[in-house]
Amino acid sequence: MGRFRTLYEPIHGTAPDIAGMGIANPLASFAAVEMMLRIGLNLHEEAAAIDRAINKVLHDGYRTGDIFMPGNTKVTTKEMGELTVERITK
Repeated sequence: MGRFRTLYEPIHGTAPDIAGMGIANPLASFAAVEMMLRIGLNLHEEAAAIDRAINKVLHDGYRTGDIFMPGNTKVTTKEMGELTVERITK
């Protein structure tokens, strides 16, 4: 059986038009890593940790501007990334 090469990237790509503005939502990038771990590398426990972290950060009410709603806490790209990473390790 041949070896497959795959690419895991959020549908929006790297969003160069908003780079450095702190308004991009990094959760799709985390989800792409989750898919790479689960599908590409067969690392199901590690993938599940990322999936849980994404769900937890959203459940805790954190939102970047693109998905912000009243009652949530609006955060920057960096803050959302840090909040998600904190939840991966818990």
